[in-house]
Amino acid sequence: MSDKKAVILLSGGLDSATVVAMAREQGYACYTMSFDYGQRHRTELAAAERVAKRAGVVEHKVIGLNLNGMGGSALTDTSIAVPEEPGEGIPVTYVPARNMLFLSLAVGWAEVVGARDIFIGVNAVDYSGYPDCRPEFIVAFERVANLATRAGIEGFDFRIQTPLQYLSKAQIIAAGLALGVDYALTVSCYQADDDGRACGRCDSCRLRASGFSAAGVADPTRYY
Repeated sequence: MSDKKAVILLSGGLDSATVVAMAREQGYACYTMSFDYGQRHRTELAAAERVAKRAGVVEHKVIGLNLNGMGGSALTDTSIAVPEEPGEGIPVTYVPARNMLFLSLAVGWAEVVGARDIFIGVNAVDYSGYPDCRPEFIVAFERVANLATRAGIEGFDFRIQTPLQYLSKAQIIAAGLALGVDYALTVSCYQADDDGRACGRCDSCRLRASGFSAAGVADPTRYY
């Protein structure tokens, strides 16, 4: 097993599956982490498990959170409809504080397993405008992680790795295919059904479909 360890946030979607493959290609022993946070559907958790198994990660961990108890997002509150048309500003699918919480827990697990690198598939090109996907947030969070942990104080600084930050969706897909990612295992839809089939209308579905089209490859997504 590699002495170079990484904790990777794995949602079960296209981007995070690509990140796992990139980390493996770089020689990391991969520890993947997903969250059962009260999202509208659990099929993404099943997808994350499939991706982790296919990638041969060291350990895949699922952490339970109750973000649906807080509400405020179409992804956690079923009384808020998932938008099916492009809109202006930050969409209602933004989940307040999600990436801050996820990264904080990833840093905690990284301390436990002795990893110094945390990978997250945030993107500032083909994305939905979420504030916690911006490079400024990642830079600020990395500084906080190294101020607030024993590892950071003892000089074993954490690095928040964002290999997809400036890639288009088509470039992400091309990179993943070159690394053998099976995108048929992934689920990106905000309102997938219990069988993991996508709606084809939400923002995430539109970005995914346009990415496959721009990459010039067949879209393996199953739609209902």
